[in-house]
Amino acid sequence: MTLPSPVASVQLAATRAKRPGKHAQPLFRLMLTMGLALAMGGCALLSTGRGDGVVQYAPDPRVQPEASWPTVRWSLTVAQPTAARAIDGARIAVRPTPQELQVYKGAQWAKRPSEMLEDAVLRALEDSGRIGVVTRQGAGITTDYRLVLDVRRFESDYASGQPAATLEVRAKLLQGSAPDVVASHTFTQAVPARDTAVPAVVDAFGTALAGMARDLAGWTLATGASNEATAAAKSR
Repeated sequence: MTLPSPVASVQLAATRAKRPGKHAQPLFRLMLTMGLALAMGGCALLSTGRGDGVVQYAPDPRVQPEASWPTVRWSLTVAQPTAARAIDGARIAVRPTPQELQVYKGAQWAKRPSEMLEDAVLRALEDSGRIGVVTRQGAGITTDYRLVLDVRRFESDYASGQPAATLEVRAKLLQGSAPDVVASHTFTQAVPARDTAVPAVVDAFGTALAGMARDLAGWTLATGASNEATAAAKSR
């Protein structure tokens, strides 16, 4: 059985209400109200939720562990990354010239770049199966090592004439809560977009973010494992 559309329901109610009877007017009002409610409900179902015209993008990078990654027994805290306000907002940063930083119109991130990086690194380490305990800062767990990240670049760069998702992150591995740095390294990713459209640029960001998470996870595991081996050798 095919149900009538909300508009058709209103017309049907009006036709029936024309029939003589003392309840015609109340029935007409009731059916008209119901028909309008159905019509409004149908519009709500078709709503995109973007009344301001801004599209939100949420890259979902997944990282496959590499065979060279060691399996470790120590635990790790990933500190909340730091970043300059200009690149760590909701808007997607774009650098059309070396001295100019703008944002894409009508597009924004669902999460801040620093949050996306933290989530990607945590997921890469957790899903790798190479480390037993990895947690966020503030979880109330004391760990053997701490990974500190500073996001220096998270932008679409036109240096080559075409947009490329460009990420630069400075990483430091610290032992426990001590300020002593075990090792530090700067990582970069630059992934060209297939064209200048925003969805293509966002796809490039997703690829660059996955590459960055892979590099950071592998470096952290290898660096911590090397430090543990050095400490064990000295204690003999």
